Amino acid sequence: MPESPSAHPPEGACGDLLPSAARGGPLSHALSRVARLHRIAAGRLLKEVGLYPGQEFLMMCLWDRGPVRQSELIKAMGVDPSTVTKMLQRLEQSGYVRRTPDPADRRAVLVEPTDGGGALRAGVADVWTGLEEHTLAGLGPAERAELARLLARVEENLCAAADDCPTVD
Repeated sequence: MPESPSAHPPEGACGDLLPSAARGGPLSHALSRVARLHRIAAGRLLKEVGLYPGQEFLMMCLWDRGPVRQSELIKAMGVDPSTVTKMLQRLEQSGYVRRTPDPADRRAVLVEPTDGGGALRAGVADVWTGLEEHTLAGLGPAERAELARLLARVEENLCAAADDCPTVD
């Protein structure tokens, strides 16, 4: 008689056993591990262009939108305001962004990329292209399309459950 699949607990990608508390959510556990590893790989590549993980999303937003109010940027990023403020401070110190008073409302602050920040764009695009190829190595076009479709559905589910879903991809 064949063994039941539950006779052997599922293993993680790095060979360690799925923690017993995660056995009710093996895909959530796998997704968490993949997200962590993806962030680490992105961090290594982004370091080469002078950015830390997360900063590229802020820069992408600025490249696509142009000058934007800091409050709108915080909302678009979908992270804690203090995190965005600290990120902006670091990017400003590195010469990649500038913050100025909004002429329409002097209480508001506009954020925009500097020429130095604009120069990062090609490097960030190369990082994301390389990361994509490394991450999806061995998957054919149909598998990549299916994975993208499934992840979009997962994102929709998570966004529907979130109080405030970010507006930046």
